[in-house]
Amino acid sequence: MKKVIQSILLYIVSAIGISLTLKADVGVSSFNAMNLSISEWTSIKVGTITFIANLIFLIGYICLCEKKDFKKFTLLFISILFFGMVINFFLYTIFGTIHIENYFVRIGLFIFGAILAGGTTGIILSLDIIPFPIESLCLRIAELTKRSFSQYRYCVDLFSIILSITISLLYNLPINIREGTIISFFLLSGIISYTRLKFENYQLKPNTQ
Repeated sequence: MKKVIQSILLYIVSAIGISLTLKADVGVSSFNAMNLSISEWTSIKVGTITFIANLIFLIGYICLCEKKDFKKFTLLFISILFFGMVINFFLYTIFGTIHIENYFVRIGLFIFGAILAGGTTGIILSLDIIPFPIESLCLRIAELTKRSFSQYRYCVDLFSIILSITISLLYNLPINIREGTIISFFLLSGIISYTRLKFENYQLKPNTQ
């Protein structure tokens, strides 16, 4: 139960981090750029689109799991639903009336939000109670193919970038692939992998003494 509560709190922190990257308005991470482009196209809130996208990855993860842990799957579903709601709440309600003009402040805000979101995602993965569906699916495919997690996570980023640009060009919408996306493309997956490994080693320390 302690790890469940920790994971839920980390989901909230990660959602706040994503909201900050969206609010910075310097482009967003590849996955969020895709969600934002779909949101602008459909007029559905970005947190809701994020939930739907995560749900697709969750279904893929469930299909690839040999052991069907329905308690874990239910927790994952509730968590990504709550995650999308928190993004909507912070982005549209808490940060909705805040305007930041200084470009370098916005860049700093984006980097801080990306580190916050990526770092908490890595810890959530290491706790392995209610990990994010995207990372869970990438890890599962990596286990099945004996390739690295980072390779598949970067593939998700690349697909998201292509889809985001395609939607923006087809429907004459703002391009969400900007400098923030480039920063995130090289930063986010590395942070997730680093914090996941570091936290796993930290958890193992008491058992090695």
